[in-house]
Amino acid sequence: MRIINQVLITGGCGFIGLHLAERLSQDEYRVRLMDNLSSQIHGAVPYLAGASILQAPNVELLRSDVRVRRDWEEALKGVECVIHFAAETGTAQSMYEIERYTNTNVLGTALLMDILANSKHGVKKVILASSRSVYGEGAYECDGCRTVYPDSRSEEQLSSKHWDLLCPTCCGPIQPRATSEDARTRPASIYAATKLAQEDIVRIAGIALGIGTVVFRFQNVYGEGQSLRNPYTGILSIFSNRIRQNLPIYLFEDGEESRDFVHVSDVAKAVALAIESDRAAGMTLNVGSGRPTSVRKIAETLKKSFADRSEPIVSAQYRLGDIRHCYADLSNIASIGFAPEIELEDGLDRFVDWVKTQPVEVDGLERANNELAERGLMAKAAVC
Repeated sequence: MRIINQVLITGGCGFIGLHLAERLSQDEYRVRLMDNLSSQIHGAVPYLAGASILQAPNVELLRSDVRVRRDWEEALKGVECVIHFAAETGTAQSMYEIERYTNTNVLGTALLMDILANSKHGVKKVILASSRSVYGEGAYECDGCRTVYPDSRSEEQLSSKHWDLLCPTCCGPIQPRATSEDARTRPASIYAATKLAQEDIVRIAGIALGIGTVVFRFQNVYGEGQSLRNPYTGILSIFSNRIRQNLPIYLFEDGEESRDFVHVSDVAKAVALAIESDRAAGMTLNVGSGRPTSVRKIAETLKKSFADRSEPIVSAQYRLGDIRHCYADLSNIASIGFAPEIELEDGLDRFVDWVKTQPVEVDGLERANNELAERGLMAKAAVC
């Protein structure tokens, strides 16, 4: 017998939220979406790409704000499981919009757990979307020192174009390895710091209140429905939007920095498993593909898919707080029955096919980068 019937997805109109809502709706859950429809993501007049799910009889939308107690109280009525996606997500932007990121991510989460601590409710489970960014740099292997966790690269190192890291113990060469959930956490941005704070709030309060909690550390999530107008996050969307406007693709550093790209349908699958089963209760779990891919390869693949013959340009620009490498160890999440199904090549084909059906958005990347450069958080372009 199903123990959860009514779920609340905060940030429910984001592309992960909508994919999850569609999956849960088909599984006959009652789904409530809570979203403030941020103009940065949805536009001044909100546009919800592929949001036909909002017409489903078992899905409802509340336009509300996680920073407002009364909005939470209304949204939680009758809810048995909270999937907390709502957050400000731009790593670079977080470095100068510190109050906004902290208020939304940390205060919003604190309000949720405060209400659960002090009010009558039916919530049995809270599932939090965290981020691989809490690790800072991922795990590395040194021939002599074994597994090591280097600190963030300094301004001095980046400005001298020494992109790769050295062993923090012997200063020898190191190679990236899969990062497990017991790795050292060392946030390198305000965004990452707020995600780690969210984790602690949910975990500690959940134990005290007897509420089951699951923390998912998402890697780089991509897929159909991702905002094409947000210049602060979503590298595939940013690149695609520029390609369609015949604008050059500039690669930070040397273009060889790598990330773990996981398709949104695999993320929705992981969350659904956590809702349906108690096997993940109390766990912190990576969600990714389990393999690294360079930013250069992503750019080249997208250009080929859009039949753009120009080559990506290595700019040698860098942003303070960016990491070099990180990809997920999926050993623990396999224990709850999860394995990624969408290969990157297939996922990119699906993403590109969807992008081609969408209106071209005004490119805001240069404006966003200029904001960083003006604040000393990003090097000015120096094309190699």
